[in-house]
Amino acid sequence: MSENTPKTREDLFAFLDGLGIAHKTVDHAPVFTVAESVALRDEIPGGHTKNLFIKDKKDRYFLLTVEENAEVDLKQVHNLIGGSGRVSFGRAEKLMDYLGVIPGAVTAFGAINDTAGNVTFVLDADLMREEILNCHPLSNDATTSIASSDLVRFMEATGHKPLVLKVTS
Repeated sequence: MSENTPKTREDLFAFLDGLGIAHKTVDHAPVFTVAESVALRDEIPGGHTKNLFIKDKKDRYFLLTVEENAEVDLKQVHNLIGGSGRVSFGRAEKLMDYLGVIPGAVTAFGAINDTAGNVTFVLDADLMREEILNCHPLSNDATTSIASSDLVRFMEATGHKPLVLKVTS
């Protein structure tokens, strides 16, 4: 496998297993928005995530992982995350290049593909109060549940030190 080939969900699960991180995955029809995924709530307990792939004026990239219904003030969030000027959404090409996922499948687990450290990961403090978090396993046709503390451990094992900040209103 080349350095530029995105990791698969099997690669992700093997990585989690290697770290001794418990995870459970439920397969489902592809979902592209939070609204489409609401039907899964009864079947999958825990905090459900929404991910915003953004960049600042100096082309520094961030992934904000927040609770699915939370609101983020995109006009002000740069002040909280250390961005330079207002942020905008990152292009799909950069999303694939850096996190190895397509729009609609954005996930904190994308850290496994960011081997060059191009992205700063921000986990919302309110979300991190949840015992269990639910994220796509690099594709939007499944949801993987993991302990919130293990998500941080996973990110650190990928070479990222996630920022845990209150970025929602």
